[in-house]
Amino acid sequence: MEMTLSTAWWIAAGLLVAIELGTGSFYLLMLAIGCAAGAIAAHLGLGGSAQMVAAAGVGGAAVVLWHRKRSMGARALPANANPDVLMDIGQSVQVKHWHADGSTQVQYRGAEWQARFAGTGAPAAGRYTIRAIEGSRLMLDH
Repeated sequence: MEMTLSTAWWIAAGLLVAIELGTGSFYLLMLAIGCAAGAIAAHLGLGGSAQMVAAAGVGGAAVVLWHRKRSMGARALPANANPDVLMDIGQSVQVKHWHADGSTQVQYRGAEWQARFAGTGAPAAGRYTIRAIEGSRLMLDH
């Protein structure tokens, strides 16, 4: 089997995909797309320089587009306020009374928890939502 330039481009693309699967860096997948563009240019009969320009142009553009997409996306919540990490975030508790310093104790999941008011204004007795957990203290808000 003769090694052609298109085969070399496809092997490079495959290696980048394999490394991406091992490391989880999505940017390597964008570079693999660039190598695939180089392979297609080789299949079209373009010269080595044109293949390199196609690979660099497509791969570079894919990296820039991916970086812009990531930077424009929503930021993940911190772990102590993320309901995907802590199942207690977003649950409701009943507060009977608040101390002057904005703390209280509530019954939640069969245990007594220390809680702190995390909202604005003066807290009053009533139903509150768990917004975050700091250590073993629930942060409550409406």
